[in-house]
Amino acid sequence: MGADGQDIASLILKRLQEFAPGAELVETGTVVTVGDGVARVYGLGGVVSGELVLFPHHVPGIVLNLDEDGAGVVILGAGDRVRAQDQVVRTGRVVEVPVGPGLRGRVVDALGNPVDGRGPMEAREHRRVESPAPGVAQRQPVNQPLLTGIKAVDALVPIGRGQRELIIGDRETGKTALAVDTIINQRGQDVYCVYVGVGMRKSALARLAHILEETGALEYTTIVAAPAGDPPALQYLAPFAGCAMAEYAMYRGDHALVVYDDLSRHAVAYRAMSLLLRRPPGREAYPGDVFYLHSRLLERSAQLSPALGGGSMTALPIVTTLAGDISAYIPTNVISITDGQVYLEPDLFFAGVRPAVNVGLSVSRVGGAAQPASMRRAAGQLRLELAQYRELAAFSRFASELDPSTRARLQRGERIVEALKQPQYRPVPVWQQVALVFAAVEGFLDPVPVKKVRDFEREIASYLRAHHPALLADLEGGEWTGAIEASLESAIRAFSEHYYGMEKGSEPTHGQDQSPGPPAPHE
Repeated sequence: MGADGQDIASLILKRLQEFAPGAELVETGTVVTVGDGVARVYGLGGVVSGELVLFPHHVPGIVLNLDEDGAGVVILGAGDRVRAQDQVVRTGRVVEVPVGPGLRGRVVDALGNPVDGRGPMEAREHRRVESPAPGVAQRQPVNQPLLTGIKAVDALVPIGRGQRELIIGDRETGKTALAVDTIINQRGQDVYCVYVGVGMRKSALARLAHILEETGALEYTTIVAAPAGDPPALQYLAPFAGCAMAEYAMYRGDHALVVYDDLSRHAVAYRAMSLLLRRPPGREAYPGDVFYLHSRLLERSAQLSPALGGGSMTALPIVTTLAGDISAYIPTNVISITDGQVYLEPDLFFAGVRPAVNVGLSVSRVGGAAQPASMRRAAGQLRLELAQYRELAAFSRFASELDPSTRARLQRGERIVEALKQPQYRPVPVWQQVALVFAAVEGFLDPVPVKKVRDFEREIASYLRAHHPALLADLEGGEWTGAIEASLESAIRAFSEHYYGMEKGSEPTHGQDQSPGPPAPHE
């Protein structure tokens, strides 16, 4: 025997000496009945709620019901491949999804599998879809702004990192557009975004992915898709999967934004799944734990303490109302969990006020604590001005004559409403918002015709960008001092005089950025 043969023989002998016989214990059960994506399993004595089990052909399922005579398992894959008398194997682990940088720019399903046709993902870590929310001692107050780029929201209903702000309204009132605008505005802000689409049409999800890709937002965004054609179990899991992906970034000290679109369809999917599991129905046939369903999801959003890295996860859940009824079962549940809501009113939407934010019913319980100081000062009287305008507008319909003071307030309110209008998918930088809101509240828009307010906004943005770059940096930084206020007021006053002078001419030049503009005032 040669040297090679001796080496092989010694290696085999060593392996035989190291071999330790042992048995691997695998607990199995039997499918008793199956139908509508739910299997009744007998024989899994040690199984726990939420555990992942495997049917034949590697079809996964999740245990959600535990009874004396068996377990109720919701099938997460192809339910038509599961038959009665099939063997079910315990895995000893709960449902996990891939997390990490490899998911950025991808579209995945509720189990984290890519569905965008771009091949496999590079995901080295996994995280449980269900995990406990941070405790009180692990959190810190929400005090960092998360700017949406939407004037009506950043000025009136500010959102902070770690906050849970509900977006609520009827169908087709711009809820998804508001959330997508917020994602687009996070470009360059080091915020990882997760968009969860539950029960949506596949065409709508494809269009949304296309919009994010066109605007450059898909590179820092993950889309979790659970379209209407998916089983209720996958629609139920999708928000928790998206939360786990964003939560991974939060615990690494980064900032994340997760959008749940929407929790009304999520509750409907959970109701269907619960009824199939023969759970007792409650109000409107929803199970009794539907409140806990959303509370344990939304409570995971937080601004972590510095000891845990100071990361944050901001949640923007979306809820659809019927005929503006915000006192329905699911809307009131989610309102009671969140830190405020942005209510989009159908009447405003159809009147051309977009985004159709109802100032009276929208609120942020964090308030100015999560708002830049410049915006907090500029928008201090904005809510009051709008509230007075709404009230006076309602009464003026029945008045034949109005006194000059009332007429002036109505005219200013009309211009403020026009100034807060905004095209879709075009976020506005914070310095431009502050300048416009300050001009509106301080009366610089009063002489401007309503139809020219948009022109005023474009022109003053071009003027400030060209002649006052240092002032823009001060406004962007969020600080506010008397010197900054005086400089801003002086710049707006100088521009307004030039703007009104142009208005009197026969050929105004609004919208032409190549115009030289007025000389910069002394600051």
